Amino acid sequence: MKTALRLALADDQALIRSGLRVLLEQQGFVIACEADSGSTLLAQLASCPVDLILSDIRMPEMDGISALRQLRKSGNTTPCVLLTTFDDSELLLAACEAGAQGFLLKDAAPEDLCEAICRALAGESLLQPLSPGPVRARYRYHDQNAPKALFSAREIAILRLMAGGYSNKEIARSLFLAEGTVKNYVSTILDKLGSRDRTRAVLKAITLQII
Repeated sequence: MKTALRLALADDQALIRSGLRVLLEQQGFVIACEADSGSTLLAQLASCPVDLILSDIRMPEMDGISALRQLRKSGNTTPCVLLTTFDDSELLLAACEAGAQGFLLKDAAPEDLCEAICRALAGESLLQPLSPGPVRARYRYHDQNAPKALFSAREIAILRLMAGGYSNKEIARSLFLAEGTVKNYVSTILDKLGSRDRTRAVLKAITLQII
């Protein structure tokens, strides 16, 4: 029998927590702990291990991004999906830097939320399409070892789909490739960019104007 996945849920609004709990429990997840602030979330997680953290960004005492930074600093690598009511590129960048696997607006469809959770649990990242301006303003790479000429047209196409949050399976379907072939392309792209994960690879590719 498959064990239900345990989630931590953090939001300072009780009504939103209640709605998310109902939605997620209907999908077969277990809400192992709830918190109304980042500091409470950290305290809960100290004694309540979970498979994934679903947290609001804007919370009193300590926001979701600050809480995630502390978790990562302590060595906690539990996947995290952050929620916000603000469509703000700066927040998205801060969430990526802090180590979030997903970033969603609170008005996202329930199926999008469940997809983000499943992707994060599978080790993938869910990025909304990024505007290159804020990324280039935030990151100043001076590394000239990854010019656009080093990337094939196929690799650039895959990078653009990665930036849109597409999974390997979705990229394969879009480009009429085998999923294993896409996986190999992604590994090559990460190696060329000197990045250990998809999020940082996309951010660097945008900064270097590869995509």
